Parts: sequence; C-alpha cells; structure tokens
Amino acid sequence: MTELGGFQDHVARVDLSEGDVRYESIDDEDAKKYIGARGLGVKYVFEQGPDVDPMGPDNLLAFMNGPLTGTQTVMSGRIAVCTKSPLTGTVTDSHHGGWSGARLKWAGFDGLLFTGRSETPVYALVEDGEVELRDASHVWGTGVHETIETLGEEVDGAVGKNLSVMAIGQAGENQVRYACIVNEDDRASGRGGTGCVMGSKNLKAVVVKSGTRMPKPKEPETFQKGYQQAMQVIRESDVTAPNEGGLSVYGTNVLMNITEEMDGLPTRNGRYTSTHSYRDDGGPDIDAERVSGENVRENILVDEPTCHSCPVACKKEVEVSAMHKGEEMNVRMESYEYESAFALGPNSGHTDRDKIAVMIDRCNGYGMDTIETGNMIAMAMEMTEEGKFDDLDEGIDWGDSEEMIDLIGRIAERDGDLADALADGSEILAEEFDARENSLGVKGQSIPAYDPRCMKGMGIGYATSNRGACHLRGYTPAAEILGIPEKVDPYEWRGKGELCAAFQDLHAISDSFDICKFNAFAEGIEEYVMQYNGMTGQDLTEDELMKAGERIYNLERYYNNLAGFDGADDSLPSRFVEGEGAIPGQGASEGELCELDEMKEEYYEHRGWVDGVVPDEKLEELEIDIGPGTGVSASGDSPAPADD
Repeated sequence: MTELGGFQDHVARVDLSEGDVRYESIDDEDAKKYIGARGLGVKYVFEQGPDVDPMGPDNLLAFMNGPLTGTQTVMSGRIAVCTKSPLTGTVTDSHHGGWSGARLKWAGFDGLLFTGRSETPVYALVEDGEVELRDASHVWGTGVHETIETLGEEVDGAVGKNLSVMAIGQAGENQVRYACIVNEDDRASGRGGTGCVMGSKNLKAVVVKSGTRMPKPKEPETFQKGYQQAMQVIRESDVTAPNEGGLSVYGTNVLMNITEEMDGLPTRNGRYTSTHSYRDDGGPDIDAERVSGENVRENILVDEPTCHSCPVACKKEVEVSAMHKGEEMNVRMESYEYESAFALGPNSGHTDRDKIAVMIDRCNGYGMDTIETGNMIAMAMEMTEEGKFDDLDEGIDWGDSEEMIDLIGRIAERDGDLADALADGSEILAEEFDARENSLGVKGQSIPAYDPRCMKGMGIGYATSNRGACHLRGYTPAAEILGIPEKVDPYEWRGKGELCAAFQDLHAISDSFDICKFNAFAEGIEEYVMQYNGMTGQDLTEDELMKAGERIYNLERYYNNLAGFDGADDSLPSRFVEGEGAIPGQGASEGELCELDEMKEEYYEHRGWVDGVVPDEKLEELEIDIGPGTGVSASGDSPAPADD
C-alpha cells in the first residue's frame, strides 16, 4: 500500500470473462517510481506482457488517474487510458479532459483495470469505492451521445454535475482500430484505438458517479506555494492567460493561421506544406483561415466550457447549420480543435468550416479518432486519384466533403469494402494495396498537424514517439513556434534530439500527475515539483522528478522493444525525408526536408539507446526491474530483440 498524499490507494481489477471484481492497494515503490496515471498504467500493462493480442481477452485496459488528478492543482481534470494498441502494436496511453478523471478519484479510485471479455455487453458503474457490472445490451449499437444520455438516466445521475460517462460508439463495437473512448459527449481518449480494445471486451461504458471529495495535500504550505506560483505564471503567459492568451481566446485552433503562415500545415495528404502553396500549384480555392480559431470565434462560437480546475477554458463549443445532400444538418458540439480541423479539412483538400464541424460531431458520436479518420480519408483520396481502389469500384475524390460526411459513418459500421479497408488503419491498408508511399503513418499511427519539413523537432518527435506519430509525447512546437521555454529555429535539426527528449520526459511527468499538457505553456519543472511534493508529502528535487519522467519513457520503449520494435521503426513517411519519394516543402519551407537520420543519431546518443533499443545498463541506471531485459548492451555489440 501507499500512504502518499493524492492517492486513494484503491484500484479495481475487473475480470470481464468471469464478471469478477477484486480490489487492491497500490505498491508504494511503484507509486514513487512511476508517479501514477500514465506511468503507473504502463507498468500495469507491462506486467500483463508485451506479447498479448491487443484485441484478445488478455490485453489490459487501464483507466488511471494520478496523484494530482481531482485536486486543487491547476488543470488537474485528466485521465489516462493505457493498453496495448490495436493500431500500432505498441504500448499506448490516451488521455481526455472534462471531469471523469476527477470523479473517478472522488468516487474512491486511483484506477480501474479491465481484462477478459464479457459474453454479453456490459457497462461498469463506479460509485463509493465499488464497481458493479451491469447489462448494456440495450445500448449496444447506439452512438456515444445516446449512450451517455440513456445511462445517465438509468443510474439517476446528472451528467456534468455528479456523473461522468466514458463510452464507445459503433466504431468501438465494430473494432475500428482507431476507435476512441468519449467522455461527456465530446472529450476523447482519441489516439491508439483504446475504444477498439474496449469494444473487443464487450465493455460499452464506464459510468462514474460521485460527489466532490477533493484530496488534501500532505504538505499544505509547499503545495499552496506551488499552486500560487503556477497560477501566476499561467495568468502572465501570452498563451494561457484567462480570457487574454491565445489558447484561452481561440482554443487549440489558434495554431491554424500560425502554421499556415510558416508553411508548416500538411495539406492534401502532406504533399503540400500549406493551403496557399496548394493554390499556388494550381489547386482549388481552399484557405486555412476559413477554419482557423479566429474565424470560428467570430462566426460559430456559442460557449466556452471548461474542465475541472481549469481557468484557461480552451474548449470552444460551436453551433452550425450545414446543407448535406439536400438535407439541413444542425449541429452543436465541442470542440472545434486544431488537429481535427486540419485532418478533416486542409489535409483532405477542403476548408468547408461548417461541414468540418459536422464531421467532428460524427466522429465523436461514432467514437472515432478525428486525426486518424481525417488522415485515412486523405490517404484514400490520394489512392483513388492513383487508381489503387479500381478493383473495389469505390473511392473518394479530393475535397469531397459531402462524401466524407457519409464515409465517416460507413467506416464506423465497416459498411462496404472501402470503409472496411479504411477501418483497419494505414499500416494494414498500405500492405493490402501496395500504398506505403501514400501513408502518413509512423508505427501505424498517422501524423498530426505539424509538418516535419518545417518543424524538425516534430520530425524526431514523431519518429521516436512510443505510441506512433504524436505531437503530445514531446511538444517541440512550444519552442519552435511559441518560444517556450526559449525560441529555437524550427528549420535547424541540430539540438532537436536533446530538445525532444527533454519535452518527452517532462510530458511523461505531467501525464502521470495527470494534469493538462497545456499548463506547460506556462509552468515548468519548478512548479511541478512543488505541487507534487506538497500533495504527496515527498521531498524530491527537480532532477529526481525529471529522472522519473525519463524512467517512464524508457519503460514504454522497453515494452516496445520486447514487442519487436527497434530503431528501424523510428521512421517517417518517405515524402518528408531525404531520399526516393521525398517531397520538399514549399513557400517559407521551400526545399526543406527532414534530416531524420542525423537527428536519430543525436537522440539515441542522448538517450543512451542502441539503435532504438534500451540497453540493460540503462534499465539498471533507471531502476527498471521488471521483465527480462532487452539483452542489449550499451557497448553496442549485442543484437536487438527479434521481431517475433
């Protein structure tokens, strides 16, 4: 057990095959070494074994909060969902905001660990330190929004007041490999296919009912000092200042115009680095400004809700009315995010603002990752143009927003050959249709909205992310675009390996607390260590806390090594790098390519890895004493593990 502050010291292990629920405490050493949420969740997933079938009953699905979740700590409303990804085959963790993480803590839990597969659909009701499995047959086949409404009424709770529902839609039920888990209608654990794993277990939803029982810090003076300093830097930041900073005023989509002007916005399946470079090359009249945060705020914004303990309020709720094939579609939803707008808009060859809102709402309703969905459709558009779907007698043309709206539903239902093929993700699609050059995937997960020809830190970040292409593992655009903690040249590759690793370790800490990454636009390790020490009662130094972040990142890499991944998998889509098939950037990024090999060498040296593999000496240095070791020595004379 652990007596650290911030923990309930209570975890439920749920065997869905047997319908059995057991309760256990948290090992104190694990709590200190892996912090909580992401770190502790990955430890649990590791213990289940890296060779499990992601969609088999032995795969672990862990819902985890951290020692700062649900506390007074700024932006502490996050929850981590950890598992082995059916999209990538790597370990993955995917987080969402809102209130479910805080309510899980208030309901008496640090985590819920699901294994097995129920014979019939069920949902888990969590309340007062107990978990009850209930029949979900009546909501199986329904979308996320209807499921949340139905189960809220059934358990006599008020969604958004004392109740949170984390649910899957039809995409998870049909095991679309990038299905997600959606909380309170529109906040998603989006990446990596967590909803697919949930569907494979016949688990429709996790319903959390609680009052507000906020944990108290072990060392109140230390915590309050850290909290007050955190609030001060957040208020003073040009990015996070409430009602003034760019993130607060425009949401994440504040970045749309910025990356467009930098020629760092992947467009038309990443062939172009901006919408204007596409137009300059004879493309249609599309313009990223039409789907920017500024445009959204001026024309369709209706509300600005927020998550637990967050003064920034980056969520931007919109309302639109759009005609679709002669039918008026009225949609109100949150949130018109930058990544979603990029993937379903410019990268798919159009900038129809209102129809993108409809698409985001559909993805949320069916429970599908908007980033992956948009990328898959853009990949399909390019493959259609090249005739690679001729045998299917199906396809989709560039910028066909009408067809995109319908295709989203068909993918979720696996309705038709094209939709069924797209539902399995870019890796399988590329193999089946000889379309490797059309894929923007890294380890099977597609890139988000930062072009690595423009932002070289994102290039090494995508390649070395432990969960496939991702901007949130190590958010180097903070430095490359926003100058946080200091401005660096986005086009310079030197130094980006070390910069990326530092961000990766820092974000492993915040994900394990579990607090929102956006606080890192203002806060740093100084504020983190004061709030963490104050809450838990520990006395860690800044270096010791950073070592915990490094330990977590290496644990994930170690898991992936045992699952068969090494440096060869730390790659980028061919169009972004030097060599055959590369497509140089345009405009402000004219002629640029991503120097991945040079950055990997620098990165591995900094990490102390051997060709992408964690050597046993590094495991020993970081006190990672689980599993067999990789069998690789830092001397470099031992082979990486075999792919099998």
